[in-house]
Amino acid sequence: MAGWRAMTVADLPAVATISAKVHGSYAEDEAVYAERLALWPQGCFVWDMAGDVQGLLVTHPWRGGSPPALGAMLGNIPADADTLYLHDLALLPETRGQGAGGAATGLVMALAAKLGFPDVTLVAVNGAEQFWQRQGFSVEAGGGYGSGTYLMRRRVG
Repeated sequence: MAGWRAMTVADLPAVATISAKVHGSYAEDEAVYAERLALWPQGCFVWDMAGDVQGLLVTHPWRGGSPPALGAMLGNIPADADTLYLHDLALLPETRGQGAGGAATGLVMALAAKLGFPDVTLVAVNGAEQFWQRQGFSVEAGGGYGSGTYLMRRRVG
């Protein structure tokens, strides 16, 4: 059976491999995912299909309107965080179309509501803004990661 489960340190090599396959020039090093997992483990998940990691989902509190630089180490979660930032959702091509993306959105929105955040923000890359618009997100501005990237937001509730 497939589903989202909590990410562990043992998942990090698979997470980095998936990032490289899915994101191309926007891929991040394993160290970035390791830091996110260490800083805010309750926001890190993998899509597990019978023991095979096929996707990743990473979120953490942050400041709305100023997404972290691509590949940057955060150092800490800001005390004045005012949004749940969806850092990364990546699914291997063979996993897409099976409900994992919609399930990830539901998971993130529920987490944001539970924690009292008013919204979820993300930066869409590689044409993903169309997927995120179908999930209820709206484009707010350029994403800051170069041409074709978009800062997007969805209100909780």
